[in-house]
Amino acid sequence: MPAVVKEKGDSDSSSEDEKEDHQCISWSGLSKTIPVLLFLPEAAVSKDRNISSIGERYNMAFKIVRTESRLVRGILTNHGFHEVHPNSNDFNLMWTGSHLKPYVLRSLQDFQKVNHFPRSYELTRKDRLYKNIQRMQQTHGFKHFHIIPQTFVLPSEYQEFRNCFAKDKGPWIIKPVASSRGRGIYLVSNPSQISMDDNILVSRYINNPLLIDDFKFDMRLYVLVTSYDPLLIYVYEEGLARFATVKYDQTSTNIKNTFMHLTNYSLNKKSSDYVSCDDPEVEDYGNKWSMSAVLRYLKQEGKDTTLLMSQIEDLIIKAVLSAEQQISTACKTFVPHKTNCFELYGFDVLIDSNLKPWLLEVNLSPSLSCDAPLDLKIKASMIADMFSLVGFVCQDPLPKQARSDRAVSEKHPAAQRAQRQKQTSTTNPETDTQGLKHSRGDSTLSLTSEEIKVLRRIKEEYERRGGFIRIFPTVETWELYSVYLETKPSMNFMLANRLFHGRNVNENVQLQVDAVHDCHVVQYERKLLSLEARKRRQRQPDYRLGGQFVQ
Repeated sequence: MPAVVKEKGDSDSSSEDEKEDHQCISWSGLSKTIPVLLFLPEAAVSKDRNISSIGERYNMAFKIVRTESRLVRGILTNHGFHEVHPNSNDFNLMWTGSHLKPYVLRSLQDFQKVNHFPRSYELTRKDRLYKNIQRMQQTHGFKHFHIIPQTFVLPSEYQEFRNCFAKDKGPWIIKPVASSRGRGIYLVSNPSQISMDDNILVSRYINNPLLIDDFKFDMRLYVLVTSYDPLLIYVYEEGLARFATVKYDQTSTNIKNTFMHLTNYSLNKKSSDYVSCDDPEVEDYGNKWSMSAVLRYLKQEGKDTTLLMSQIEDLIIKAVLSAEQQISTACKTFVPHKTNCFELYGFDVLIDSNLKPWLLEVNLSPSLSCDAPLDLKIKASMIADMFSLVGFVCQDPLPKQARSDRAVSEKHPAAQRAQRQKQTSTTNPETDTQGLKHSRGDSTLSLTSEEIKVLRRIKEEYERRGGFIRIFPTVETWELYSVYLETKPSMNFMLANRLFHGRNVNENVQLQVDAVHDCHVVQYERKLLSLEARKRRQRQPDYRLGGQFVQ
């Protein structure tokens, strides 16, 4: 994490910044002198000069490439960021809707961030996800990774599918391997009904879905990965439940009724039976509920929501672990700094009548459209908390000194190399970690400077987590899932030794141990504050991030 280099002409001196107590700044680094921007969800609906002043002061910038997100643009703009051209290299955040080319990743500076990891298609392409989970089933036992319905990739596995169908016909669901928003999905009851023009996925249809008021539904969970080495997985406290618009009927005569069998919002919103809700405080009405509303409903019906959410966390961790090795290897190859990448995945989960969750798919760029007030409340809170957690250092992406250095370096390559060495020695926290190792006794002598930085980073992420719940690693999940890590040795093992096995690390890098899992369930079931309520709370003098629920 880079230190902030101040210009002589800057109106705010370093000492003044160190004393500043601003709701949008968290101080990081060994000496707590590096300002990190905190984001407030209420900025999505109104601009406040006090909120935008920090981003403006540091001339922070973003660019949006090959996608459109009014929500992301609005939150960044109202926090003082300005938008630069998609071809510009002078940015703090690059938000893109597609995978990044290796040359783009290799050119990133240490303070710059992008919203995708290389090779994340290992999770988000349906065929790759299936193959990776199948590999884990073969390696660690089918029962341990029985998190997706039985699946075949056609045409390559057509004969295996025919053999399976001969034993157990049942309905099957057909999905293109790289589509989204329900496009190209249909149900069949016979292999002859399958069109094999392209590569497709054929999965056993879950014909005993859990129903609410006789309607089928699925849940969209927002999963944030901030690192693959060490692997760090967070789940947002709130998600969405999407309902079909026709009551469910198992009989085969209705197999072609997509409004009954498919829960995709992009499909069901076209139905004449679709019911929307215009009140963000009403979360259990119409065809889109909050996840917490579903959990409260199920708990009232006597369902074991603690077990359900534990199984959903298990499903998420195992899915990410199935792609961990490939993505981690790509990061080491293409990404110059460990803090450059983060990724928000949309996990779609179906719950059957036995309360078993099934992973349907993982979305590369989950929709951030806000067609209803409930969307805005949940997604604005989630995006703001995500930006706070990943940690944007308050730094001008192109300081005055860098501009002059760039002009000189175009004529003098040697000067460019010298300047890079100078910047490394003054802005890189490596010097902090060396000082730490010599001044804190022998508790960290066995750690490299990189390992010390990772420990400090994880502690600071945890402090800025907002509504995100870290589900891996924790004391419990490390014991359960570390055996499945395929990248060995990895930074994760150092992390576990320092955090969970009783070895003391100095107070600057000591991580708080997660709360017990029961507290997770309570958090999942609580209701988010509305954006208007947040605005009112922001005016209170003791307002800080956290305490984001209706009590």
